[in-house]
Amino acid sequence: MTNRKSGRLLDADAKPLLLLIPGLLCDGAVWTEQIKVLSPLVDCVVATHGMADSIETMAVQALHLLPPGRSFSVAGHSMGGRCALEIARIAPERLQRLALLDTGFQARVSGTVGTAEAEQRMKLLALARSEGMRSMGREWARGMVHPSRWDTEVFEEILQMIERFTPDQFEAQIHALLHRPDATQLLPKITAPTLLLCGREDVWSPLARHQQMQELMSGSRLEVIEHCGHMSTMEQPCDVAHAMTDWLIF
Repeated sequence: MTNRKSGRLLDADAKPLLLLIPGLLCDGAVWTEQIKVLSPLVDCVVATHGMADSIETMAVQALHLLPPGRSFSVAGHSMGGRCALEIARIAPERLQRLALLDTGFQARVSGTVGTAEAEQRMKLLALARSEGMRSMGREWARGMVHPSRWDTEVFEEILQMIERFTPDQFEAQIHALLHRPDATQLLPKITAPTLLLCGREDVWSPLARHQQMQELMSGSRLEVIEHCGHMSTMEQPCDVAHAMTDWLIF
């Protein structure tokens, strides 16, 4: 059986597989509490993105962590949700269940809105290079969590996680997001039981976007996590774990 943190291949007779994909500047820390709760049900494998600079490459890397041909479920948070959708495109015959948390599905729009997104992301990258990842994270993360969690223990955990990345890794992930594929046409084709989950106060990947996804995905279920921003797995870990348990069982 695999060490959940190592990403080594699992034995053929192991429990069902759950691939967990972190988002931008996130690692296994975002899934810590969910792994504790879900481990009796599934073997959890946490993806890492390394220096991958495209969503497609991230998805392929994640798939390589799993035994060839084995069926699996996948949950992705934020950018990890976009990777999960790409996995659904690449290997639909192996996909048992899909969970998309605080994420999106559309490509970057053209025109002034798309340009503004790129400028905002590059401004953060410049800050990371000039003042360090923690300084950048302190500014960026305030928009990622519910305001009541600013300068709390959870906020500090997020900053420490961001510090584990380098500006070069940040740049690679920004490139991936700015050139993200559009999954609009894919969503109606997904037949695996799908959980859509979003923090009520998520301003980065708002609830309205998840409601759009639900309209496009027949049979999907939308769970709204109250008093919660974008970092739902860390802000409200028990509520998220409960929703994911229901998703895996039913």
